[in-house]
Amino acid sequence: MTAVDTQIERRWDQFHTWGPYGLLGIGVVPALATADPHAPLVKWYTAWALIGAAVALQLWWHSTRSGGPDCRRRPSRAGTAYYILRWALAFALTWLNPFFAFYAAAGYMDADETLPGRWRRLGLLASAVTVAGAQAGGMPFGSVVQWAVFAALLIANSGLQMVVAHLTEQEAHRARERNETIAELERTNTALQQALDENAALHAQLLVQAREAGVADERRRLAAEIHDTIAQGLTGIIAQLQVVASAPDLAVARTHLERASDLARHSLGEARRSVHNLAPVALEDDGLPEALKKTVAEWGERTGVRAEFTVTGTAEQLHGELAATLLRIVQEALSNAARHARATRVGVTLSFMGDEVTLDIRDDGRGFDPAALPERTRTSGFGLDGMRARAERVAGTLTVESEPGHGTALSARVPLVRHDR
Repeated sequence: MTAVDTQIERRWDQFHTWGPYGLLGIGVVPALATADPHAPLVKWYTAWALIGAAVALQLWWHSTRSGGPDCRRRPSRAGTAYYILRWALAFALTWLNPFFAFYAAAGYMDADETLPGRWRRLGLLASAVTVAGAQAGGMPFGSVVQWAVFAALLIANSGLQMVVAHLTEQEAHRARERNETIAELERTNTALQQALDENAALHAQLLVQAREAGVADERRRLAAEIHDTIAQGLTGIIAQLQVVASAPDLAVARTHLERASDLARHSLGEARRSVHNLAPVALEDDGLPEALKKTVAEWGERTGVRAEFTVTGTAEQLHGELAATLLRIVQEALSNAARHARATRVGVTLSFMGDEVTLDIRDDGRGFDPAALPERTRTSGFGLDGMRARAERVAGTLTVESEPGHGTALSARVPLVRHDR
């Protein structure tokens, strides 16, 4: 409840408390001014006795209303008794002098807080009888005309009061509904705030999880880059140095030392590139077809295996991430062929087919059973799984066809996404 509502409630409480006193006082003054000085003393004594009883009744009721506004506004047996006694005193005083009808009008003010629902209209009708009797010229009535006037005034007063009472009840009902709506809105707002707090906590948790997932993914990418560049380069250097160790003459040794030196420089360049942006050195100045052609040719020279590269379709400049992915897949496939396949011939085909790019790597090596790979090979994150993970990272696929003694064929298919210009 707002401060304004509290102030209004306090003023209504003061009005209900002191209003009957004021109406009784308003009735006493004109009643004394118009009283017949020659009236019998018993009438005077009766009037003053009734006034004293009315004051005592008001004091008693005032004492029962000291518990706060909330308990004053509820109909009760005490309130019903108070209303009936006050009406009886007001009716008797109005019988003696019509001006005491002001006091009887107090019944219009507090019937809603003293009488229960079904008795409220009866109480208003009883108060209207007293007021209409005074308006008709005072009681008792001395003619048929006065009775007719009383009946008309009673209908007018009671009808007006019934309309006012009905409107008051409707307003009270609307006020209750409004309070219930406000309470429901407050509960909804509380629930909404709780939901927002929970969503904020969940969002923070998701951010932490996304950050951790990003860190883990970046670690995997870095590990794959190191494996595809530095590790493969070091493997090639070791192979060349092994040839040097068993070379029959100095010229052969010098040739393989030069190849080892070229591999070392290439690996150093790849390492520096990985530190900066993980883009392959081979793609720094050339497109994917040229980079693949050089990579296949250099690998063939280094291993002594016949290696061929072919491009089909209309070559297009691919997005950097796609080009790097396909180059890394070729490098890993060639590295696997050199270490495990014992192939005499390797073919690499890059095909541009509308909205898709296909990369095929075939060798005539000893082959293998993909289902029989050691568990450590399938779960190490490199090799075939590493190539498959790279393809899937750019919404592509990787398929492997191989069997012992019949070579191996790898096929990577990725969507064609052109380079941003």
